Amino acid sequence: MWRLLPRTAFARTVFLIALILVINQAVSYLMIAVYVVKPGVQQIVYLIGSQVETRALLERLDIENRDAVLRDYEALGGVEHFTFDEALEAGLEYTVAYSFLGNEISKVLGEPAEVRLSNNDDMYAWVRRSSAPDQWQRILLTEIDERTSSPIIFYLFLIGTLSVFGGIWFARWLNRPLKALQAAARKIAAGDDPGLLEERGASEIVQVTRAFNQMSRGIQRLEQDRNLLLAGISHDLRTPLTRIRLATEMMPSTEDYLVEGIVHDIDDMNAIIDQFIDYVRARDTATFTEEDLNVLVQDVVEGLQYIGEDDIKLTLAELPLVPMQAVAMKRVISNIIENAQHYGASPICIETGVTELTATGEVSAKTRVWLEVTDSGQGLDESKMDDVFEPFMQGNQARGGEGSGLGLAIVRRFVQLHQGEVSLRNHPHAGLIVRIELPLRHRNTVTPAA
Repeated sequence: MWRLLPRTAFARTVFLIALILVINQAVSYLMIAVYVVKPGVQQIVYLIGSQVETRALLERLDIENRDAVLRDYEALGGVEHFTFDEALEAGLEYTVAYSFLGNEISKVLGEPAEVRLSNNDDMYAWVRRSSAPDQWQRILLTEIDERTSSPIIFYLFLIGTLSVFGGIWFARWLNRPLKALQAAARKIAAGDDPGLLEERGASEIVQVTRAFNQMSRGIQRLEQDRNLLLAGISHDLRTPLTRIRLATEMMPSTEDYLVEGIVHDIDDMNAIIDQFIDYVRARDTATFTEEDLNVLVQDVVEGLQYIGEDDIKLTLAELPLVPMQAVAMKRVISNIIENAQHYGASPICIETGVTELTATGEVSAKTRVWLEVTDSGQGLDESKMDDVFEPFMQGNQARGGEGSGLGLAIVRRFVQLHQGEVSLRNHPHAGLIVRIELPLRHRNTVTPAA
């Protein structure tokens, strides 16, 4: 049962207000029915019963001018007497029986009675006593209108409607700062700067917003300090590496075996520095353009060194254009392929496709373009599937321990920048499958590719 309750703060607030209003309306209706409507009905029933008894009393009088008195009473009190046939001709068959009124009038008359109401141009109450089953008395109800209860119903409906919409507006106003906090938190998680939020709303929400702004400023300062520190370290490291490489190339040819090893180590150190820079560098999503993922895959594969023609197998499906930053996505593809080369085995299969198409084969808001890179290695321990995406974490036991441990961390960082998803799974036979899914609809404005 608890699963059926609303989960968001806005929905819960609206549900609570609506529940309170429903209870309030029910109590109000009950109070009006008991203390307003019921006394009025009882008074009307008493008056009708009194008129019926009065006419019956006049009929029992033994006076010479009784008929004249009855006619005068009918003219003054609006009470008419009919036989059964006369009542049918006067419209008895079009009346509606009301058992509640019959029970109440029976209490007044002291005997069972049947009550019917007719509502043509005027409203009449038809009463038949059990002591005179062939006689009907019709009383004109001049003070009762069919719309008597309409103001009460309209009042309850109007108050309920205004209260519900007022509660919805209040809940929306109350939760608006929370929505702003949620959107800002998502921007921070994506690496964007949400800016300072307006401090408004309830005092508790203002305090939370103020604390969030302080945290956001602290994160931005930390990001700036880290970028500055990284820029200084990369500059300070590249300068001596350049000198070492220059000195190495000037070594005599007899030391070629040493030169090759030193140059290889220098290239590895430069690659590690590039990975650090790529991991912390902020990417501007405003520079996204619509690109063909297949073209990027082919460019990366053609640029790979020390790889044979049979080491990579491409299965590229026809793809729609995707909003992306080409340089960052090429880095993602190259990192995945290099990871498969270093820790897996050849051949490496690269496959692309499209998912979530409509029944007619057209793209929709849920359509996503995917890329899968499968190696032929030993795969990865299931318990390490999530850990390898963390910086400096490696699946050492299954896939070796070389590198900086930033390859897949960079992949996930850039894929999240594109609002996509990256996942790992072992191939049923052998190897590891890295899958990337990218949405076709991006929240940022993109420019068509040249």
